[in-house]
Amino acid sequence: MKSIRNIAIIAHVDHGKTTLVDKIIGESHVLDERKEHKELLLDSNDLERERGITILSKNVSVDYNGVKINIIDTPGHADFGGEVERVLKMADGVLLLVDAFEGAMPQTRFVLGKAIALGLKPIVVINKVDKENCKPDEVQEQIFDLMYNLGATEDQLDFPTVYGSAKQGWMSTEGWNEPTGTVKPLLDDIVEYIPEAPHNEGPLQMQITSLDYSNFVGRIAIGRVFRGVIHQGEDVFLLSREHPPKKSRVKELYVFTGLGKEKVKEVQSGDICAIVGMENFEIGDTITDLEHPEALERIAIDEPTMSMLFTINNSPFFGKEGKFVTSRHLRDRLMKETEKNLALRVESTDTEDKFNVFGRGILHLSVLIETMRREGYELQVGKPQVLIKDVKGVKSEPYETLVIDVPENFSGKVIELVSGRKGDMLAMEPKGDVMHLEFDITSRGLIGLRNSILTATAGTAVMNHRFKEFAPYKGEIPERNKGAIVSMEAGKVSSYSLDRLQDRGRFFVAPQDDIYVGQIIGENTRDKDITANLTKGKKITNMRASGTDDSMKIAPKIEFSLEEAMEYIRDDEYLEITPQSLRMRKIKFRA
Repeated sequence: MKSIRNIAIIAHVDHGKTTLVDKIIGESHVLDERKEHKELLLDSNDLERERGITILSKNVSVDYNGVKINIIDTPGHADFGGEVERVLKMADGVLLLVDAFEGAMPQTRFVLGKAIALGLKPIVVINKVDKENCKPDEVQEQIFDLMYNLGATEDQLDFPTVYGSAKQGWMSTEGWNEPTGTVKPLLDDIVEYIPEAPHNEGPLQMQITSLDYSNFVGRIAIGRVFRGVIHQGEDVFLLSREHPPKKSRVKELYVFTGLGKEKVKEVQSGDICAIVGMENFEIGDTITDLEHPEALERIAIDEPTMSMLFTINNSPFFGKEGKFVTSRHLRDRLMKETEKNLALRVESTDTEDKFNVFGRGILHLSVLIETMRREGYELQVGKPQVLIKDVKGVKSEPYETLVIDVPENFSGKVIELVSGRKGDMLAMEPKGDVMHLEFDITSRGLIGLRNSILTATAGTAVMNHRFKEFAPYKGEIPERNKGAIVSMEAGKVSSYSLDRLQDRGRFFVAPQDDIYVGQIIGENTRDKDITANLTKGKKITNMRASGTDDSMKIAPKIEFSLEEAMEYIRDDEYLEITPQSLRMRKIKFRA
């Protein structure tokens, strides 16, 4: 029987995790040498490639010196905490990947804390040592302190450290200034230090930790066999939380090899496999032997911290761009998402066409919305609301740790903006040529803060935040202090009107854009909402004017990303989302 190592990779967004996996796959010659090789093989979803982050966790397997290594890629962002926790259940050890310049970041701490609590053995990989001004030795000490503070055991603190550059394709256990030209030293360390997947004899036990979907065979259950052996064609019990034990048959069995799956007759305990033929299963369910049905402990997932109202698009432009526009389409799509997105909850409201969707943060919800709009859905969402909880009789709200790296000359402005949102400063220290600031801030205070900080720092600030805890409510927090400019007429925007009204504020539309009554077309310079008619053209006469027609200088329109628009809207506004457009509108508007 082949020796197996199951290892999860933990890293902050953009610390080189997916690139390292590319190099490991290259080293073990999994891909066909004759075909063109793409980079970032694991970030296979379009959204992941565009944002450069991992959202869904993937499984890859490589063979090295007769040992099968199952590599599980985990998302680095706290908003996808639901993915992280269930993935760590499949692993026996973790690779902690850190940037040699940036060191440990908030999200790294979030996932590492989960791994240490589960008792997994870490290997620390200090990546990007080819960067200028990097300080690998300091980062290594920083990681040791971090693990100590997270309550690691002596065995976990005695971790091996590997230095290298995934981009250049080398890793070394000797030191960071000795390139080896290969990632083999890292694979040797994985085989040596990560415990072998235990082979537990006895009746079958397997937990479903994720699911896949195929148009041909339907839902596929993925998980790790904890005990016993599972065979193709075998009858098993499916133990779930809601339903009584149910008999099912394993129609087909697959194990992961390389980037794909390979059909097998049986899977031993310790390996990760995919099963076809199960019906009505959920993530966290246990597959057991018919004679000894024993359930494994279910996966506990962090509670949501934020909610948004989702509703159908009922604006004057509904149905022009999307394929799915009715409340039935919206309900079915949201319910389908809750099956595989564990940290998401959907609740119906008193009306048929409105749904409250609960998630782990703005990014978590915006990835769902962006995926839906790419699939052809039209919808409207309200302002994100933070969940208020009652903890031991005290009204409490979620707090986050906010980390901002910003050039020194802008640090004063950043501190002023965060303090204005009732943020408390925890640390301030120089780090290379930037200032490293840490704050404690409520999730409410974070909504809309990114826009203000990027504007104030000319786009140079790098912000990261991570959920910390529920703590006592902090009172009112000032919000956007500028009013909206609302359209009072429908039609095409004329450059003449736009030019004449530029002193009123900044506009979100350009000449010849279609607008409707009640659409938010700009931001007022004052704090009151005003209405404007941007469709009025110039009155033409047959007299020739001399010198009055100066050339127009129209400022470019302000473009919002999805997250920026979600954070920008107020309580009395909706964000209208269609496959090609994002528009903001007043919910109730009388011209």
